[in-house]
Amino acid sequence: MKVVLDIYSAFLVLCVPGVLSFSTQIAAIYPQDPALPIGSSLTATCRVNPDLGLHASSLFWTLNGRRLPSSSYSVLSPSVVSVTLARLPASRQRSGDNLVCHNPGGHVLAGSCLFVGMPPEKPVSLTCWSRNTKDLTCRWAAGGQGETFIRTKYTLKYKLRWYGKERECEDHSATDPYSCYIPRDLALFTPYEIWVEASNQLGSATSDIITLDILDVVTTDPPSGVVVNRVGELEDQLSVRWEAPPALKDFLFQAKYQIRYRLEDSQDWKVMDDVGNQTSCRLAGLRPGTVYFVQVRCNPVGIYGSRKAGIWSEWSHPTAASTPLSERLMGGSCDSKSSGDSNSTLRRELKQFLGWVRKHAYGCSSVSMKLYDQWRVLMQKSHKARNQVLQGDKS
Repeated sequence: MKVVLDIYSAFLVLCVPGVLSFSTQIAAIYPQDPALPIGSSLTATCRVNPDLGLHASSLFWTLNGRRLPSSSYSVLSPSVVSVTLARLPASRQRSGDNLVCHNPGGHVLAGSCLFVGMPPEKPVSLTCWSRNTKDLTCRWAAGGQGETFIRTKYTLKYKLRWYGKERECEDHSATDPYSCYIPRDLALFTPYEIWVEASNQLGSATSDIITLDILDVVTTDPPSGVVVNRVGELEDQLSVRWEAPPALKDFLFQAKYQIRYRLEDSQDWKVMDDVGNQTSCRLAGLRPGTVYFVQVRCNPVGIYGSRKAGIWSEWSHPTAASTPLSERLMGGSCDSKSSGDSNSTLRRELKQFLGWVRKHAYGCSSVSMKLYDQWRVLMQKSHKARNQVLQGDKS
């Protein structure tokens, strides 16, 4: 019995169907490793070997290590005891729940895995792309709520549309159960039919079939070497340049590029769609003295003559640059004397102008250039009259 107990310690953590099958000479549970929909009821029996000298009334049951109440037991014969489980919840682990029959001392006599869950629903949102015209990566989503609570297998299948046999994708992602990678042996200029099959112990489902030519679903890495610079002393512009994705330099294609940019303290991106096939662009209408983040992405078009657009790449890593500070916002100058005189005169004239506006604008919300010109005429007459008075005093 020591061997059985050692195996049961692992059995509690991971329920493996048939792991205690060797114990059928001692006892057996029926049904063995059943699969049931959520909310089902189950009556299981434990039959012990009469040679053990154990009466069924002395046995007890556990589910996932917790002892089940004796009120759920029924002694059917001296060697058979049953347990009834009502309204079963979903399995706590995909490997199944542990239903175990014990002797009076707690030793394991037999065990069974209960798989309580849901059949898979039809997989949806199947999409595929190629990074070098020789491979294909596909991703999909589980249908419905996506959770079946028991182990569910997803198989990506594909075949040439008009001939060729059905094949299965074998390189599944270790971290994403809803993707698969086909690395080689794909034909060009010929459409493929691709679909996903989902199955578990409670049922199966098949996605819609998509049809595609590898050349129509080519994507690439983001553009590299993105550089953002100021445009001389222009306060509202930045220049952006980048390099075409290296993986596509050997292909006959035209690329479309997009640029997006945002303020440093904002999450709202502004996208430029009309960049075309060029690898440089100028951003205008920006705020002076402001930091911007810029990204670029690529869509390969016309790979080997394909008439369909490819698939947009991911965005490049953000590149930061700042526009020059506006001279109107800058303080200080190389010539402090002239600057001080100029600023003093400007402040004095602005103060006079605003005072004059309050007397003559009569509540207008805006000041026209005509009104400003009238003020300048009055100022000139005032300066001329003052100068004449000063000259008369000197004489």
